[in-house]
Amino acid sequence: MPQNWKTYKLGDLTSVITKGTTPSTYGFDFENSGINYIRAQSLNYDGIINEQAFSFISNKAHHKLKRSQLQANDILFSMAGAYLGMVGMVKESFCPANTNQAVGIIRINNPSVYPKFVEYALRNPSTIAYVNSQSGQSAQPNINLAEIGNLTFLFPPLQEQKSIASILSALDDKIELNLQMNKTLEEMAMALYKHWFVDFGPFQNGEFVDSELGMIPEGWEVKLLDEVVELIIDHRGKTPKKLGGDWSVTPDGCFQAISAKNIKSGKIVKPDTIKFLGKKLFYKWMKDPLKNKDILLTSEAPIGEYYFILNKTDYCLSQRLFGIRANPRVLHPELLYCFLSSTYGQQQLFGRGSGSTVQGIKQSELRKLNIIVPSMEQQIEVAKTLFEYYTLMRNNDDENQTLTKLRDTILPKLISGEVRVKDIKQTVAQVL
Repeated sequence: MPQNWKTYKLGDLTSVITKGTTPSTYGFDFENSGINYIRAQSLNYDGIINEQAFSFISNKAHHKLKRSQLQANDILFSMAGAYLGMVGMVKESFCPANTNQAVGIIRINNPSVYPKFVEYALRNPSTIAYVNSQSGQSAQPNINLAEIGNLTFLFPPLQEQKSIASILSALDDKIELNLQMNKTLEEMAMALYKHWFVDFGPFQNGEFVDSELGMIPEGWEVKLLDEVVELIIDHRGKTPKKLGGDWSVTPDGCFQAISAKNIKSGKIVKPDTIKFLGKKLFYKWMKDPLKNKDILLTSEAPIGEYYFILNKTDYCLSQRLFGIRANPRVLHPELLYCFLSSTYGQQQLFGRGSGSTVQGIKQSELRKLNIIVPSMEQQIEVAKTLFEYYTLMRNNDDENQTLTKLRDTILPKLISGEVRVKDIKQTVAQVL
């Protein structure tokens, strides 16, 4: 243990270790707007609380749920289920806010302890592993409030706690900024597509003709998706064993095997669940390797999640994922991607889906989707701007991968004292 570092139990440093409350306990329902209600689904291992997953309760319900009213700098710790061990710190901008019964509330009140340092200590992989090991093998793994209070950590002097938290926060802040930029770029892309090709804004003074999808600008056509694609990669029913191989759970292979659970709202998620394969199996599996501007679309469990391929193309697609290649002579891939991710495209996907327990869509039904095809001249102008947006988004994604890898490498070393801030400052400065 480094000199001047001390060991404390978390419960000895807090004024509060409690958990949230379910509104229905007091006869309240969720609202369309109101007081922020932070559920376990908003937490993750990166410490970034996802505001898009917030629910809302009334002001009356918030005042009734006194135990779970949140304050700025409260640390939230998911206590059960798939979200066990995920952490986040409440921002002042979230308040007033409340939380549910699956989330522990940790409120630090010791002047020798910096709350943000505690958050990073809780995010340390060794802490997460310990929490999961103590939860047993039950169907619903969990940790109770007493066990949270008994978690023990090493603490350097206060100023060093702040320095460690500062350097890790700099990485987190840049990651979060890139995520916010990507959200804005995605909204700009969809707004542009909608203005041109859904609302027909630039063409309101022109001639319109009737079509299967209603009135459209003269010279435009309605085509089946089958008519605007060059290729659909579909591995339904295919398994590695049928090709004489298997996935690896460690990154020993050179290629990543992406599954449906890794595609969410235009992003590749859950990187820790991605499996790997070697070159021989990859080329057996991917007879048609992906290319730039191909589109990934989940076929079931869930249906309709999407991702636009740029920069990195050497993914292997497992079952439940379509790889769609637009025919750029008919429809630019950027416009096909916008269509598939739009409200109208999603409605068609779900409308042609089938299945009682798990809804999915077959390739034959996917090819029957109706899509409006503008003139090529009008496509080019918008596709160029969309491509610029998507390129910026992928560059931000790539930067976040680098930042995340560095943060995850240095976090446990800084928290344990194995590496000191002065030894890592220059490395962090180079990537920021």
